Amino acid sequence: MSHDDERMRRWRLVLGGESADGTGCALAGTDAAMDGALTALYGNEGARNAGRGGNRSAGLGASAPSVARWLGDIRTYFPSSVVQVMQRDAIDRLGLSALLLEPEMLEAVEADVHLVGTLLSLNKAMPETTKETARAVVRKVVDDLEKRLATRTRSTLTGALDRSARINRPRHRDIDWDRTIRANLKNYLPEFSTVVPERLIGYGRASQSVKKDVVLCIDQSGSMAASVVYASVFGAVLASMRSIATRLVVFDTAVVDLTDQLDDPVDVLFGTQLGGGTDINRALAYCQSQITRPADTVVVLISDLYEGGIRDEMLKRVAAMKASGVQFVALLALSDEGTPAYDREHAAALAALGAPAFACTPDLFPEVMAAAIEKRPLPIPDK
Repeated sequence: MSHDDERMRRWRLVLGGESADGTGCALAGTDAAMDGALTALYGNEGARNAGRGGNRSAGLGASAPSVARWLGDIRTYFPSSVVQVMQRDAIDRLGLSALLLEPEMLEAVEADVHLVGTLLSLNKAMPETTKETARAVVRKVVDDLEKRLATRTRSTLTGALDRSARINRPRHRDIDWDRTIRANLKNYLPEFSTVVPERLIGYGRASQSVKKDVVLCIDQSGSMAASVVYASVFGAVLASMRSIATRLVVFDTAVVDLTDQLDDPVDVLFGTQLGGGTDINRALAYCQSQITRPADTVVVLISDLYEGGIRDEMLKRVAAMKASGVQFVALLALSDEGTPAYDREHAAALAALGAPAFACTPDLFPEVMAAAIEKRPLPIPDK
């Protein structure tokens, strides 16, 4: 196939073969099947545009068998990343959420974070016959996320905890030679080409005792679905570290403490209830009441900051926690999608208190937590 023919084929697949697409290109075989899968999902919009009167019309309907066949087709013709986007579009555009309550449908879909969020939003309406399959889908996504995130999170935070416990009279094997040399450069003896250290800097010896308390306070309003999934996984990872005491709190207008379920992030996720209003002040009041060692506590608020409670009280609580020595982190999202819609006025007010609010990807989260543990500036990504 020539370069021009290939370009025309691609345009034909994009435009949908309507009478005015201008390609004059006919499809056959696999190309025709791909076009059929695209037509089933995106056809209605093409048929509506500019009075074209073309032949693209949605073909999924509300039939579980036809949707199951379509899911199989797109997994055959498109890569996994594209399949996940098309599934999301099918759920949003064609109202297929109800079909996810059927076990055979859940077995056919490509599992990802967004699908987990959709399942969690349907949790209360889910029949018992579907819940076991839904948990298996969620389990697969959670296990994949833990494999991707756990090792780096533990190693990054272990290093931060060790550095935050440095001592100035270390044993020989505990000496941090890089910091010791930098601290004693003024004592360099050129005639001997050496540094004479007056002060040794070292890491604290490993201890089984808890060094830091971490409180994850998670907004479970509908727009925060992906953040809830990632935060639950990170919560379980942090809870597995003996030197960190982790508390996980979710909230809408009510506050639920899910700390006792942190040994299994799937239990945490099914303990959430996506949707509803938001009362950040009430959630922070509860978190504040659980703090016993403020100088050794990190509070992470994950919310788009659309406060339905008492705004001034919320800000006073943040100020009081910071004044007591708490390291306060405000994340607008913990997801791969970037910065969501958020309340800019509240974000600016938090920034004025020394708690800038920003979106954080899962890959950056360990570095953010390490900085908070070491009480150094947070690695805020460029806007």
